[in-house]
Amino acid sequence: MGEELRQDDIDALLNQDTQEKAPEEKGEEPKEAAQEQEAKEGPGEAEADLLAQWEEALKEAQEAQSQTEEKKAEEPKKEAPPAAEPSFEEFRQSEPGEDGHPSLEFILDIPLEISVEIGRTKMIINDLLKLSQGSIIELNKLAGEPAEIYVNQRLMARGEVVVVNDRFAVRLTEIISPQERVRQLGS
Repeated sequence: MGEELRQDDIDALLNQDTQEKAPEEKGEEPKEAAQEQEAKEGPGEAEADLLAQWEEALKEAQEAQSQTEEKKAEEPKKEAPPAAEPSFEEFRQSEPGEDGHPSLEFILDIPLEISVEIGRTKMIINDLLKLSQGSIIELNKLAGEPAEIYVNQRLMARGEVVVVNDRFAVRLTEIISPQERVRQLGS
């Protein structure tokens, strides 16, 4: 098992061995009587005795191991030195707004990509190569269905396509709820 025996374990085993030999030495049971008893018991009893001895030895080994673990647990543990407190001065410079929330002015200049999708389709390469000027590609959405508005490739809203000053535009009809956005992240 690779475990070292301590002096206490060796002494306990020796004491146990001497206690088993003591009745024979006192003459309480002669050796011939013990041998006759073993012969009567048969091999099954001898195996049971051997099994019992092994079980006892295993229990002693487990107890010795648990005592070793307890000693290790009792040893004082080295504590890590205290960490320096982080500094967030750049975030503390902005004062809270009227409603008590911190000012988010530092994120207002971050550029976002907004795209509008009116539909999708799948096509094999052969059909793609056959396309020419004037070809029509059918999409998966019906006429009048709302277009989807994506912000940085994440669905954020739906709306209807309109024309304003000869340019396409989208009138928002539905903003996606935060719960639905989280659900879409999982899929």
